Amino acid sequence: FSEFLYRQEPIEKIMELNKIFAENNLKSENVVSMQFTLTKDLDEMNPCAALRFSGSNIESSKIPLFCSQEAYIKNGLPKVIRVLITTYVEKNQDITHVYINGAEKLRPDFCKK
Repeated sequence: FSEFLYRQEPIEKIMELNKIFAENNLKSENVVSMQFTLTKDLDEMNPCAALRFSGSNIESSKIPLFCSQEAYIKNGLPKVIRVLITTYVEKNQDITHVYINGAEKLRPDFCKK
């Protein structure tokens, strides 16, 4: 397992979760769980492990984390990590869906500014 600690790319990618938390004013203590899916071409490190080792601002030690491989879709977008964050938020709080690094084409309706 220690060899994974030196593979920085998965850890750097998972650090982008900070953007989701910041844009939605999420707090780690309010998160119920986080579920990740990733495309089969991402095979260096499980996103849950990457989050734990990332040094992120997200305190994940008490959050249940789950990861699975996304269904293979012919001609699908490669190198995609998706995350579903189940959390408590304030009533009527606006949620910002965050798509970055080319994933914007998956849901352009959420990415319009």
